[in-house]
Amino acid sequence: MTYKSIKDMPQVGFGLWKIPQEVCSNTVFKAIESGYRHLDSASDYGNEKEVGEGIKAAIDQGLCKREDLWITSKLWNTYHHPNHVKPALEKTLQDLGLDYLDLYMIHFPISLEFVPFDDRYPPEWFHDPDNAEPKMMPSRVPLSNTWRSMESLKEEDLTKHIGICNYPSSLLHDLMNYCETKPEILQIESHPYLTQEKLIRLAKNYGLEVTAFSPLGSISYEELGGAEESESLLRNEIIKSIARDLDISPAQLILSWALNRGTSIVVKSNDESRMKENLNASEIKLDQSTIDKISALNINKRYNDPGIFCEDAFNTFFPIYD
Repeated sequence: MTYKSIKDMPQVGFGLWKIPQEVCSNTVFKAIESGYRHLDSASDYGNEKEVGEGIKAAIDQGLCKREDLWITSKLWNTYHHPNHVKPALEKTLQDLGLDYLDLYMIHFPISLEFVPFDDRYPPEWFHDPDNAEPKMMPSRVPLSNTWRSMESLKEEDLTKHIGICNYPSSLLHDLMNYCETKPEILQIESHPYLTQEKLIRLAKNYGLEVTAFSPLGSISYEELGGAEESESLLRNEIIKSIARDLDISPAQLILSWALNRGTSIVVKSNDESRMKENLNASEIKLDQSTIDKISALNINKRYNDPGIFCEDAFNTFFPIYD
């Protein structure tokens, strides 16, 4: 299959954040074997070489062809300057062993000072982690300059589609006023505790598709100390009750809610049975009353918030959401 439109993107993507290098290649292979055709990567995840190895193994063993896969990656904060956007994508392509991406996105609307590949890759958040008091180092690069470079990547066919992540409404309005090529997709944190109704509606009004990351809520952040187990949506009594009534798992219910409300999702599991269970959520149809009941759980709880984790982990106060 050749993906011609952003609307052709497989709606359930396999997320590659926090997959250790030593198991990443096999995990990617197993995900493809389980039926995933969308892999959601990023240079910052530090495992793109291993992702590429998994892709190559799957193709070599006849599980798929390159054109059957939708491969997404993201431009890191330190590569926002126009001089660094194309080299950053070329580095990602080299690591993945690919000639092109299906989708390339700005990872955060945060510009940090450039760190050369040979000095440290991926550079992560600290400018100088060996400093006695390491901090982030913002760079004066307008997002409009970064976006124009993203547009050129699509013109050169290095990526088929371009998009944005973690943009609030104000930055989306601004982008739509200066772009020559519109973003095709917005990826944001969204789950029943953070429904983001207004932002999703705005993006769709502008013609963007929307992908929800962390669709299960707190799970990805518990091991990082950013959430407690008690916050898990999988423990929510309303979720569990509805799932029992429908004879599906709580995870399938939450993922199907996200898909039924018109967003695609990025989800991860290292367990093969759960990989398939998550993928099968795309086959579950919910009525509007069920969707509304789950949406009513919203408490505007954000787990991936630079206004919190940049200060806690990187000694720099840097909010992007009010």
